[in-house]
Amino acid sequence: MWSTDDVARATVRRQGEGLSVAQVADKVAEAQRRERETRQQLHSPAVDRGPYDVDPADLAEQWVARHTEWRRVAALMDDQGWPAYSAEQDVQGSTWARERDEQREGALARHAAWQMEQQAARDELKTQVWLPAEASRRLRAIAARTGLEPEQVLAQLADRVRMDDDGALTVDTFTPR
Repeated sequence: MWSTDDVARATVRRQGEGLSVAQVADKVAEAQRRERETRQQLHSPAVDRGPYDVDPADLAEQWVARHTEWRRVAALMDDQGWPAYSAEQDVQGSTWARERDEQREGALARHAAWQMEQQAARDELKTQVWLPAEASRRLRAIAARTGLEPEQVLAQLADRVRMDDDGALTVDTFTPR
């Protein structure tokens, strides 16, 4: 759901809270070192990785994004003269965080709607009914008088059917609409 830049921004925002200028400079240096190391791994011969190892290309991309974000935070602190990083005062970082939250909420809402559609689809019943000729003629006549399709009349009939305690099915008088 989030891009590599989004993940890096969220990570730096979380880890950077309250760090001093010197500590942020250390984070920039660490990110630079990690970026360099992961790029070197990309050019080294492939080694047999376990099933839980991270893809070296993905890891390199993550450290590039973190390095970029730590440099942005360091520059912001220098420009603003902040002694310590405050995520709340970081206007650009706060804007990005809000956008990520909105994206997440939208994705969760779309997923919930999709799940409800899937549940509704599982609850639906589609069937073919073979009726005797006499019952079929009556159903077509009722449908013609009401302006409905025969399937719609049967669906309304099914909506109103009740089962008594003795297992008998009953339907109160109704007018198809």
